[in-house]
Amino acid sequence: MTTDSGTGPEPGGSGVEEGLAGELPAGWVRATIGELCDVNPRGFDEEPADSELISQVPMAAVEVATGRMDASKRVRYGDLKKKSLTTFQENDVLFAKITPCMENGKIAKAQGLTGGRALGSTEFHVLRSRGAVLPEYLMHFLLQSNVRKTAERHMTGAVGQRRVPRPYLAELEIPVPPLAEQHRIVAKLGDQLAHVEAGEGAVQAALTASAVLEDLITGGGACGGLDGVECFPAPLEPADSDDGVLPDLPLGWKWGRLGEIADVVGGVTKDGKKQGDPEHVEVPYLRVANVQRGCLVLDRVEKIRVPEKKAQSLKLEFGDVLLNEGGDRDKLGRGWIWEGQIEDCIHQNHVFRARVRGQVLDPRLLAWHSNAFGKNWCDRNGRQTVNLASISLRTIKLMPVPVPPKFMQGDLVKAVESRLAEAKSAQQVIQGVREQGEGLRSGLLHAAFTGTLVLQDPDDEPASALLDRIRAQRAADTKPAKRKHAPRKTSQAAPETSGRPVPAGTQDTLPL
Repeated sequence: MTTDSGTGPEPGGSGVEEGLAGELPAGWVRATIGELCDVNPRGFDEEPADSELISQVPMAAVEVATGRMDASKRVRYGDLKKKSLTTFQENDVLFAKITPCMENGKIAKAQGLTGGRALGSTEFHVLRSRGAVLPEYLMHFLLQSNVRKTAERHMTGAVGQRRVPRPYLAELEIPVPPLAEQHRIVAKLGDQLAHVEAGEGAVQAALTASAVLEDLITGGGACGGLDGVECFPAPLEPADSDDGVLPDLPLGWKWGRLGEIADVVGGVTKDGKKQGDPEHVEVPYLRVANVQRGCLVLDRVEKIRVPEKKAQSLKLEFGDVLLNEGGDRDKLGRGWIWEGQIEDCIHQNHVFRARVRGQVLDPRLLAWHSNAFGKNWCDRNGRQTVNLASISLRTIKLMPVPVPPKFMQGDLVKAVESRLAEAKSAQQVIQGVREQGEGLRSGLLHAAFTGTLVLQDPDDEPASALLDRIRAQRAADTKPAKRKHAPRKTSQAAPETSGRPVPAGTQDTLPL
């Protein structure tokens, strides 16, 4: 099992928000996770045989912010025991330590493990309760957004590889109710959160349907099928691409290839060695992260030094359509229109620029088409490596594009924008319901850990009494045994011999 090092909570702090640092109910106590749990215990309580099947739990098997995990994958222990994997067992709590998994809430109680044991990602911290805290109670505490936000501030390491250090987690204080009350809290949370999650599922389904509706509006509008107009098959010259089944088009429309209606170019490749060249000019440039599906995100636009001639040739103009060349597979071909938001801006090599020739097509129709039809077309025609997908400049120029008659393009754009505005309005309502659900979840968890979710019972054994017994037992188990000293040996002087020679192989009898 892997461990790491770093700093703990700030002096005098508990590592949680102020709201959880108030007065505790009777019978409750504050304790650190290190007092309550073995943090990253070494190995299993009982190691399985090499032939035994156990679970394997990669990071992807832990759900985001639900506390659940998929332990269905089984492996033979002997096949993996020498690999650098994290060992854990039934009822341990897993805490993803690396960004962004920790911030996203990849925290879960281990349950349903084959043989009660598992091997998992090295990016898990493992918390094994010593008996004073229920794993479910601890899991729900760590899942709170304010706890994760505070842990994020204590991460160490390089950007993209930042982790919550073990000492921070071990020194994190949590409020601990009597064990009997913990059972009541966990049961109440399970019941109430089930209702919250059902509502969240309905909200997510509505958001998914809304996104599909947007695709139907933009895709249908770009191909002329928005108002039930009769459509017919339209010809397109074959090319070295997999076009799939092309949508029918209204009379008067035609198919073209992207490279036939627009000038399509790649962007600049960043050369770290030349960033200090005084003859180069510094300009802003767009990356894949800036080019989203249906919008540009410009809150963080980086700069690059390039030759002045290159800066001029790649300078974006109002109406240019930006399309992503690479990244995750779902990013291929996505994009939107440049509207001159930043002066002298260019684009990197992973972003294509399509500049429509002679106003033959409204750029918005091209962008909508690329985000709908083009998404699947790029998926079929792109290249996939282990981690990244990409599509070449030569290939993207072959993407089929529907071209309506010029006179109807203005009305078509207005119709699409009107319907999109209605869809966006519905999305805002759905997002408001989602935020209400998130507030309800936060409120339930806050009530649980401040003692207001369930009634206290004065007959419950105080948490401090149980914790004291566990501490005493732990101290007794780890107390070193006294060494028994052997009696000191004393040497006796050899007896004097008579003057006679001693025969070989014999000696005088020693006195008793």
